[in-house]
Amino acid sequence: MDRAQLADFLRSRREALQPEDVGLTKGPRRRTQGLRREEVAALSDMSVDYYSRLEQGRGPQPSEQMLAAMARGLRLTAAERDHLFHLAGHQAPRRAIGGEHVAPGLMRILDRLADTPAQVMTAMGETLVQTPAARALFGDETRFAGNARSVVYRWFTAPGTRDVYPSADHEKLSRAFAADARGFAAQQGPGSRAQRVVDALLAESPEFAAIWADHEINATHELEKRVQHPELGVMEVHCQFLVDPAQHQTLLVLTATPGTESYDRLQLLSVIGTQRLTSDA
Repeated sequence: MDRAQLADFLRSRREALQPEDVGLTKGPRRRTQGLRREEVAALSDMSVDYYSRLEQGRGPQPSEQMLAAMARGLRLTAAERDHLFHLAGHQAPRRAIGGEHVAPGLMRILDRLADTPAQVMTAMGETLVQTPAARALFGDETRFAGNARSVVYRWFTAPGTRDVYPSADHEKLSRAFAADARGFAAQQGPGSRAQRVVDALLAESPEFAAIWADHEINATHELEKRVQHPELGVMEVHCQFLVDPAQHQTLLVLTATPGTESYDRLQLLSVIGTQRLTSDA
């Protein structure tokens, strides 16, 4: 670990970012060049003290998980992320299709959707980053590990995952998720993460196994969906997808028709998300 170079690199990347680059407002009294340390720490989901010590060259060796979080927080390119890992004494992650590094361009779009339910996901439905409104609706989907990182796996093994959708829509969604898994497993091949999720589901979920036996490949997710929230009730939303072809990642954005009750309820999600994040802090 090269503490001096790591500190210098973190500081230079922080100073190169402007508040508007990450969806923040640049106030008239701002004297800091670029972002403040506390802003980078918040974007990286870590304490200000931890990040500050790294930037001052006196912190411990960060884990790969912490480095990945800082790479997203600082909006690093793939090459910059690899450099960050090397400076911290780690091997850079393999640049696989559908990897976990979110491109800066996709992050910049997400930054401008702070009051909208939006999240970046891999092909297997592994959530990499969410807006506060998305966390208020779906919960923190970035906290899971192993097979449970995939929403497809959780759909068939963790009943609470289905609470965000009305029960009348569950069967249709089950078939769509199973079809997704079949397509991803075929694309990625034996030994892939997608195939491991499928194998686990075949062993653990009779429902998934029964649907899998039907060999459905055309069960698509509808763009118009109903979602529900324990406090706000059912909302009719439109699902918009923006795909990063290089990473095979998808930015999912939920919107509602202005002037409708669903629109008003969706607007309240950002307030609920902020309150929950504040109470959890």
